Amino acid sequence: MKIHEYQAKEILRSFGVPVPESKIAFSVQEAEKAAAEIGLPVVVKAQIHAGGRGKGGGVKFAPTAQDVTRYANDILGMTLITHQTGPEGNLVKKVLIEAASNIDRELYAGIVMDRATSKVTFMVSTEGGMEIEKVAEETPEKILKVAVDTAVGLQAFQARQMAFALGLTGDAHKNGVKFLMALYKAYMGTDASIFEINPLVVTKEGYVIALDAKANFDDNALYRHKDITALRDLDEEEPLEIEAGRSGLNYIKLDGNIGCMVNGAGLAMGTMDIIKLTGGEPANFLDVGGGASAETVEKGFRIILSDGSVKAVLINIFGGIVRCDRVAKGVIEAIKNIETKVPIVVRLQGTNAEEGKKLLEESGMNIIAATELRDAAEKVVATLKTIKS
Repeated sequence: MKIHEYQAKEILRSFGVPVPESKIAFSVQEAEKAAAEIGLPVVVKAQIHAGGRGKGGGVKFAPTAQDVTRYANDILGMTLITHQTGPEGNLVKKVLIEAASNIDRELYAGIVMDRATSKVTFMVSTEGGMEIEKVAEETPEKILKVAVDTAVGLQAFQARQMAFALGLTGDAHKNGVKFLMALYKAYMGTDASIFEINPLVVTKEGYVIALDAKANFDDNALYRHKDITALRDLDEEEPLEIEAGRSGLNYIKLDGNIGCMVNGAGLAMGTMDIIKLTGGEPANFLDVGGGASAETVEKGFRIILSDGSVKAVLINIFGGIVRCDRVAKGVIEAIKNIETKVPIVVRLQGTNAEEGKKLLEESGMNIIAATELRDAAEKVVATLKTIKS
């Protein structure tokens, strides 16, 4: 689960991580009031679930009250397009009014779970304000990684090692060590999947502050954090993904035109891969689960077809726990109820596969049967070529 910058900073503040004074505003009037209470100069920052806001015109320095009014008016209600939003952009409904910092240096600090080592890992770099992916690609030597043994936690010597790597000295070094120790506590205390501070700034007075903050959380641990769950902003999420979650389905919208319905995350990933290998583009990831029922299949089918970009559907089911004849019934009922003309390729293997295939064949519907996965992918891609011609 993602949250906004202002929410991430409130969490960080509660764990003792230094952040600038700020207030959230949902209108120009609230922005003006917040700036007056904080004191000028301030920064007006769009709040959406995406990075690159500054480059898109969503972050403005406001030295005067007139600037606050002008920038808040410009940003609120704008459709902000960044490299993370896609070409459709995100509608800005709120802005953060934040005290301007007396910046001396911009650094980077992030903490994630490294899947390769199965350890919580810090990443720090002197290249603050840049995308860490770009730094990793162009100058990887400027990133220091420190793995943490969660049995004992982040040790002071590790925090000092990172502070030295960031070039911090004197009071800034001491403050940097405290910052990193507090950031680790925030990460572990909230079951976060990532905390990214970019930029992490050192002020001319020697303070170390989180000027920006990105936080994502492990969905599987949210039952332990009702306060964090309450921060969820459904306006920033894909509507079809929200609907799928309510139906107990794992769905992620993608940019292609071939809808995918699969049981099992691994099989779903493999299905998307082979669609691309055969020249197609998957429109979604959809895992209906190992125990999918006819009702679940129908719900999944409706969600797939709610995406107007879907021009064909590939259903790939391996009958282990789930029975293929049950899936076939769900597909048939879904087509009857939705009355779609989108071509559908179905591959059934496993428990009651023959019974499922027979049901599909006797349905009288325009369903293309496939036996092997590559065969299924080639057939669904071929249907798109037929549509275009």
